[in-house]
Amino acid sequence: MLQDRYGDVAAKLQDHVVTLEIQRPPHNFFDHALIRDLADALRDIDETTEARVVLLCAQGKSFCAGANFAKGQASVLDSSTPRGRNPLYEEAVRLFSNKKPVIAAVQGAAIGGGFGLAVFADFRIASPDARFGANFVKLGIHPGFGLTYTLPRLIGEQRAAEMFLTGERVDGETALAWGLVDRLVPAESLREEAFAFARSIAVNAPLAVQSTRLTLRREMAARVEAQTDREGAEQAWLARTEDHQEGIRSVAAREPGKFVAR
Repeated sequence: MLQDRYGDVAAKLQDHVVTLEIQRPPHNFFDHALIRDLADALRDIDETTEARVVLLCAQGKSFCAGANFAKGQASVLDSSTPRGRNPLYEEAVRLFSNKKPVIAAVQGAAIGGGFGLAVFADFRIASPDARFGANFVKLGIHPGFGLTYTLPRLIGEQRAAEMFLTGERVDGETALAWGLVDRLVPAESLREEAFAFARSIAVNAPLAVQSTRLTLRREMAARVEAQTDREGAEQAWLARTEDHQEGIRSVAAREPGKFVAR
């Protein structure tokens, strides 16, 4: 049964659309608990007949600024399960196993794992102030959250490589031009227009929508599972390097890192 709240995620069903709102303003930093709660919500949405489409959004300035490494969230790089898999990525695979379409309404920053969360969605509606960044190399670690599979699939290998290897942010206009964003709308009407887009899917025959989506994404969960195993293994050893510690320091200080390759 769909609940009103899953940890820091509020859920509301209206006109066959479930709005899932992350409520960790201003930047909605993510961790294992948040991804688990989102996965639990999507599980219940899949089991709720009246729910046909998901609108994923967030309170505050940012959609999701990723993990807050400056506040000691290095645990997001943990690979302590018996198979050596990051527990957070176990939950991420659950996200990709959901059955119903997800539209992300993106304002402000979608960075690192938060970028991965935006890319997980079927569609992205963004405001001009949206910024997308795979800043992992600036932190001295490997990309994660399945992005090394999902991002090239979305924008092509060259664009993805540019984002991964430079770590630079992409603004809303560029994201639209690259196909990373499906609609760019004024900030003041972001939720309204994203909901309207969700409704344009929800008015259709739900079983046909889910069947078509399954054909389009049928291998995605398995591919993400395999890719996050690789990502997690690379992150685990890089997290122990001096460069990762320098990356945390330099990103927090908003200055270039002084990396030493050890």
